Amino acid sequence: MTFTELFIFFLSIQLLHFLATWKLYIKAGRKAWEAAVPIYNAIVLMQIINRSKWWVLLLFIPIVNLLMFPIIWIETCRSFGFNSRKDSLLVVLTLGLYLFYLNYATDSAYVENRSLQPQSGLGEWISSIAFAIIAATLVHTYFMQPYTIPTSSLEKTLYVGDFLFVSKFHYGARVPMTAISAPMVHDTLPFIGKSSYVSDSDADSYENSWKNKLSLPYMRVPGFQKIKRNDIVVFSWPADSLKTMWGDTSGKFTYKPLDKKTNYVKRCVAIPGDSLEIRDGYIYINGKRTVLPDRARTQYLFTVDTQGTSFSQNTIARYNVREGTIRNGKYLFNLTDEEASRLSKNPLVKNITKNIDPKGIYDERLFPHNPQFAWSQDNYGPIYMPKKGETVALNAASISFYEQIIRRYEHNNFTINGDTYYINGKKASTYTFKQDYYWMMGDNRQSSLDARYWGYVPFDHVVGKPVFIWLSWDPNAPNFITKLKSIRWDRMFTTVGGSGKPVSYFNFFIITLALCFVISYYRKRKKTT
Repeated sequence: MTFTELFIFFLSIQLLHFLATWKLYIKAGRKAWEAAVPIYNAIVLMQIINRSKWWVLLLFIPIVNLLMFPIIWIETCRSFGFNSRKDSLLVVLTLGLYLFYLNYATDSAYVENRSLQPQSGLGEWISSIAFAIIAATLVHTYFMQPYTIPTSSLEKTLYVGDFLFVSKFHYGARVPMTAISAPMVHDTLPFIGKSSYVSDSDADSYENSWKNKLSLPYMRVPGFQKIKRNDIVVFSWPADSLKTMWGDTSGKFTYKPLDKKTNYVKRCVAIPGDSLEIRDGYIYINGKRTVLPDRARTQYLFTVDTQGTSFSQNTIARYNVREGTIRNGKYLFNLTDEEASRLSKNPLVKNITKNIDPKGIYDERLFPHNPQFAWSQDNYGPIYMPKKGETVALNAASISFYEQIIRRYEHNNFTINGDTYYINGKKASTYTFKQDYYWMMGDNRQSSLDARYWGYVPFDHVVGKPVFIWLSWDPNAPNFITKLKSIRWDRMFTTVGGSGKPVSYFNFFIITLALCFVISYYRKRKKTT
């Protein structure tokens, strides 16, 4: 849906509202024209149904408004004496069209001073649950979202089994684009395993599908912070829709709505305008080696030769080995340089070697999937980060980097005829980027599926900034009791960013929670006395 289509849709809804309610407005002592004026008609309606004017704001917040509309329809029915469960069900099941019946086919009188209290315990329970869902949806969608670390790509900076709070207001909350979807879930309904949203995923029909026409255009609430180098960022995985990731040259892709793509978390190592290069596993930006924050724990794969002697579990734990295996009688450990240096001094270690893939050998898995660029995961680039408003030349050398940007991320009709390029039917020798692009990598350098494999991450794919670890345990524990025993208490309520050793604020949380309970108890006791 374009902005023009969205505006037409908005006006259509306003027209339907006027046709369905103008007589009800008159019965409530208002003027018929007040039902026709956008926004103002909602303010007046709140007065008619005796509800707070701030409810109007909720009617214009995507996703939240889908939860509010049924409540407004039911409240409107009750304001004119239609209080039965049958009436409530009919107005919801007909998507509000039941109001036409009230408006034209009944002689219902306006109930000016109706009670706003639920008429039964069930009604009170439903009302409480409904507004709890609305509040939670508002927070989840626009302010703070929980996220679980699924892979070891940021190990030992962030652990598998860390539960995070991800701030959406730092970089600006992305307004949900998939208008019809279940609240507070991502792409799959829990337990059922079915899609949580209405969309057409067929690559051949998705552009013209009526289901996808319901989607809102991309919009974003302004943030108060830009993405900086070395920020840890949660983003929608671009490769969710790109078969080209693994060298597939068919040009086909799997469609998935932007806001329903799989969420990933990596470190942003390069920002728009940067030139990135990886030399022997170390990142260089604009020719200078990157200095990571002191909490970053960059790991590499080391081969440890003990000439057949086995390490004890205590020894492995002492050197903080969290990932490892044995191959050809030698240990393969994921270690930081510091850990490897300490381990090399162990008398059992005869030799320790960092495994580095050399430059000059083409790896078809790596972006841009072109033999012209014989790069490895440890010796990669240089590669430029596209910047919004910047113009680049299109030629045989650059097109491998920018084709998916032009075609997929910025939604142009792009064709290639020999050495000639056409964008939206016009011959083109240059291209100007419409948004910023970033390079996302894991700290676990050789155990991370990241931008080296799928390429740039567009800004419209950015979800938010992890700020807080609220729970951490071993997700691979065999049962719930074992998981509880595996809780990493020292990581509970620690910040993701900052410098120095992470400090747990769990004790402060417990004290604050206890104080809230005490205050609440004495307030209730005071009311009863």
